[in-house]
Parts: sequence; structure tokens; C-alpha cells
Amino acid sequence: MKKNSGFTLLELLIVVGLVAILMAFGTPSIEAYIKNDRLTSQINTLVSHLAYARSEALVRRQQVILCASSNSTSCIGDWEDGWILFVDSDNSSGLSAGEPILRVKQALTSNNTLTSTLGTSFIYDNRGFSAAGTGTFSLCDDRGVAKLKSISISNTGRVRRGGAVVC
Repeated sequence: MKKNSGFTLLELLIVVGLVAILMAFGTPSIEAYIKNDRLTSQINTLVSHLAYARSEALVRRQQVILCASSNSTSCIGDWEDGWILFVDSDNSSGLSAGEPILRVKQALTSNNTLTSTLGTSFIYDNRGFSAAGTGTFSLCDDRGVAKLKSISISNTGRVRRGGAVVC
């Protein structure tokens, strides 16, 4: 007589049920992980662009501006629409024809919001100092202040994590 091998219907249903239970518990934590990772990635991009702007201001001995930009060619829009980084050769505090755009960041994903106490532009002077004084950037998602990511900028242009408490 030949012995049958394989799964019975009852064993298969038990395994499928266990997998469904594990997925029900695991999915919310994966979603939170993805949101946390997205916030961290976006704030790190901003920090790296600020560090690059400060470095370029020092190397070029010229004013360098990071401003909110919804179209990647002018300083119009909100921070979550994206931003551009450029050398302000004529010290006009705005993007003029012929001034080199150093970096462009497209709009933030997932309806995340980025606000600043410094307005819609940030200027490093030719010494790498903040021309606007101290300020903060706050990055939030749909979870609000509970998962806020923020950075603060000192008078000397130094960027550090934290500092903001509102979105």
C-alpha cells in the first residue's frame, strides 16, 4: 500500500490563519517604519543641502541662498514644494539671470509639511554665517507633533538636530 504525503486541508487552513494573524500585527509597524524612514531621509536631505550651501559660501566667498521653490527655477512656493540652492552673485537676495543653481530638490512626498521660522529663504553670507539669525525647520507627516523632525540653525550657520516643537 502506498502512503499519501502532503498537507491535509485542516493543516493548510491553520497555517493560512496563522499567517493572516501575523500579517495583521506586522503591517501597522511596517507602515510606521516607512513613515519614520521617509521623515529621516527628508530631513537629512535638507541638512546636507544646508551644509553644502555653507561650504559653497565659504569657498566662493559669496552669498549662497536656499529658498523654497515650486518650479525649480525661482523662489516661489512653500518648503514642501521643494527648494533650490544658488549662488547670489549680485547680492540681490533673489535668483537673477545667470546665477548658478547648485542643487534642486523636488516636492516632498506623502503630503509631508516643512515649515521654517526663517520664512521662505535662508541666506549664508560670504563667511558662512546665517544672514537671517537663528531659526528652525520643522518636518511633519500626518502623525503631527508626535513624530516631528526638526533642525535649528545658529547665528554662525551651524545646523543641529532638534529645536522645534510645532509643525
